[in-house]
Amino acid sequence: MSSSALVLFSGGQDSTVCLAWALARFDRVETVGFDYGQRHAAELKARPVILEKLRAAFPQWAGKLGADNLLPLDTLKAIGGSALTDAVKIEMGENGLPTTFVPGRNVMFLTAAAALGYRRGIATLVGGMCETDFSGYPDCRNETVQVTARALSLGMARDIKVHTPLMWIDKAATWQLAQELGGAKLVDLIVTDTVTCYEGNPTPHDWGHGCGTCPSCELRASGYRKYRAA
Repeated sequence: MSSSALVLFSGGQDSTVCLAWALARFDRVETVGFDYGQRHAAELKARPVILEKLRAAFPQWAGKLGADNLLPLDTLKAIGGSALTDAVKIEMGENGLPTTFVPGRNVMFLTAAAALGYRRGIATLVGGMCETDFSGYPDCRNETVQVTARALSLGMARDIKVHTPLMWIDKAATWQLAQELGGAKLVDLIVTDTVTCYEGNPTPHDWGHGCGTCPSCELRASGYRKYRAA
């Protein structure tokens, strides 16, 4: 099982870098995405395009890249109340968290991925959670991720590991990691094909597609400028 990994793959920048990281380290890599009722489907539509381009551009990874899985988690949409699932203004909420926070999302993602991994014979998960450059989401914290991994290990009677390659690096370093893993080809793929914008805006920029003004776009753009200036 240690030679296999299941990557939480949204179709965004961070999860694409994590997928490349896993492909460089494991013999067999599968992917899982989640349709949780998000307001736009741009990331979900990007997923198969990215996977196909990775296979074509990186023959050393093509043989490792296995099945892609898409799971429905529309309970999060039914709960609602987030700017990512409903027509809610993107701003800081009264509770000190941004309205883009989807309560329990990463915990549910990890739980569903671990259950899928149980059926697929994979006990290692890879996710793009990050404490350094993030929007204040408590379920992105390392402690949250590792405590969840411990609970899942107990609940499934197997040692489930969760790797978070981006946990302690900023967005500029994420771009640099992409460069180290796949060179200019991977950086270009991330720019042209991944979707990270909260609005799912297709407007092209030198750092990728997006509205250019939402917190996710601002973070991605500033990280890209810092990366290019290094």
